Amino acid sequence: MAYAAHDTYLEDRVLSADGLGLVRMLYQAAIGAVQDARRHLAAKDIAARARAITKAHRILTELTSSLDHERGGEVSQGLARLYDYMSRRLIEANSHQSDPELEEVLNLLCTLAEAWEGIQATSPSESAQEPAHESRWAEPIASAPPPEPVSYSSHAWSF
Repeated sequence: MAYAAHDTYLEDRVLSADGLGLVRMLYQAAIGAVQDARRHLAAKDIAARARAITKAHRILTELTSSLDHERGGEVSQGLARLYDYMSRRLIEANSHQSDPELEEVLNLLCTLAEAWEGIQATSPSESAQEPAHESRWAEPIASAPPPEPVSYSSHAWSF
């Protein structure tokens, strides 16, 4: 029941969000996934770490595919290169089972998320809906229920 309510809430947020809002949600989810990966790495939970890294990688893939290179010019090209770099660092973190790569990706995501928040704060259509706040990007999503357990075979991770 709680999962259904959360799914409905999330679906409503996604359907009612504009482009900036969707990007903000993707960053928030990617940051949460990397934070989860770090926590699972520390707890030596290989399967959970792999799932969290895979989730972050998929979000970066989605962010990359949503770039408009015609209108975005150098900015979109730079973001594509940065998303690619972060994806490679996630793969390295997973294969080496090490935290520095995850920490680096988390810091990059938080910096980018703050920049997108700044864009929202200067956008007239968005600023009327929600005032700018202190950075919330390093905070995990507050009331999301834990994901349902997923069983994996002998593979530690996959893309």
